[in-house]
Amino acid sequence: MALRTIASLGPLTGRRVIVRCDLNVPLDDGVITDDGRVRASLPTLNRLIHQGARVVVCSHLGRPGGVPDPAYSLAPVAQRLSELLGTPVAFARDTVGESAQEAVAALSDGDVAVIENLRFNPGETAKDDATRRAFAQQLAGLGDALVSDGFGVVHRKQASVYDLAEIVPSAAGLLIEKEVDVLDRLTENPQRPYTVVLGGSKVSDKLGVIEHLLPRVDKLLVGGGMMFTFLAAQGHKVGKSLLEQDQLDTVRRYIDTARDRGIDLVLPVDAVVAASFDASADHVVAAADALEDTPFGADGLGLDIGPRTAELFADAIRSSTTVFWNGPMGVFEMPAFAAGTKAVAQALTEVDGLSVVGGGDSAAAVRQLGFSDDRFGHISTGGGASLEFLEGKTLPGLEVLGWEQ
Repeated sequence: MALRTIASLGPLTGRRVIVRCDLNVPLDDGVITDDGRVRASLPTLNRLIHQGARVVVCSHLGRPGGVPDPAYSLAPVAQRLSELLGTPVAFARDTVGESAQEAVAALSDGDVAVIENLRFNPGETAKDDATRRAFAQQLAGLGDALVSDGFGVVHRKQASVYDLAEIVPSAAGLLIEKEVDVLDRLTENPQRPYTVVLGGSKVSDKLGVIEHLLPRVDKLLVGGGMMFTFLAAQGHKVGKSLLEQDQLDTVRRYIDTARDRGIDLVLPVDAVVAASFDASADHVVAAADALEDTPFGADGLGLDIGPRTAELFADAIRSSTTVFWNGPMGVFEMPAFAAGTKAVAQALTEVDGLSVVGGGDSAAAVRQLGFSDDRFGHISTGGGASLEFLEGKTLPGLEVLGWEQ
C-alpha cells in the first residue's frame, strides 16, 4: 500500500492541522548551528499555510528525559522557523497545557504555532502503550488532523508518531513522501552501477544494512572506524584503532559473500594513523597492511582513510549511477582527519545519477565541510530511520500511514 498523502485529508481551510516535524537541531548556548532539518520542513508547512490550515507544529529536541529543561526548548527553533517562513510563528511554553491550548485557539487560517518540546512529557516516549496513548489523546485535542513529516523518528513507536496517527485523520507530509521515494529507489531496481559507501565507527551499527544491501549492490566501499574490523578480518594488525573483535567472523562472511557474488568490496589500502585521539596529534599515512609500522607502533590509531584510498573511493563513486553513503570516513570534526570524508562528499556531487547522503553524521559532515545541500541528489533527515528502511525493517511511523514494504 502507498502512503496516504496530504490530498487524502480533503480541504484544510480553517482546520487545525498538527504537523509532526523533526526539528531536532544542534544547539550551542541556544543558537542553532545547523538548520538543515528546519529547512527540510518548509515545503510541507508552506503547502498547509497556502491551503488555509491552522498549523500546529510539534517536535522533539534532544533527550530531556520526560521533564521540562530550558536547554532543550524549541523556542530558538520557533524563531528560526518564523524567519524562514517570513511570517510570525507563535510559541507555546508547554506541550498540551494552557499555553498550547491558548496558542492554538488564537490561530487564524494560514497561521502557525509551535508547541514546546514533546519529550518534556514522559508520555511521548513511554514504552507502556496506555501511557503513550493517553498523551496522544491530549495532543489530539489540539488538532483535527495530523500530517506526519518527521522522517527521523518514523522508526520509533512514539505518541506523536504512531498513536496520534491512529486517533485523528493522518497523512504523510512532503518530506516523508520524498524520503520514502528515494530510499525505495535504493532498494527496488536501482539504476546501475550501484555503489554503497559505509563509514562511521562500528560495524555492529551497520550489520542489518550490509546484510540487506550486499546482494543488491555492485560495489561496497567501507571506511571510517568500521574499516579496521574489516582489515583485522583480513589478518592485518590495526594497533589501537577501533576494533570489534566479536564481529570478525561476521565480517569474514561478508568478505566471502562479496567474493562469491562478484560484488566489488573496496577496502582501504591506506589510512591516516595518529599518536592519539587529538586534533593536534602527530600523524602519518600508513599502508593498510602496515598500520603498526609507524613511529607510533602498536599504539597508533587510525583516524581517517588515507589519500590513496580517498582517490580509489572517489573513482568508484564517480563511475556509479546510484550511490548511497552513510557514515563519515574519519574523525571529520578534526581538520587533520577530515580529508577522506571531504573526498567522498566531493565525489558524490559529481555523480551522474542519484546520490544520497544517508543522514546523521554524514549530513552533518557535508555541511560542516562547506557543501550545500543542493549539490547532492538527496540528503536524508533520518540516519537511523534511513538505515532501518534499507534493512527492510517495518517502520511504525510509516506503517500507520499506510506504507507497506
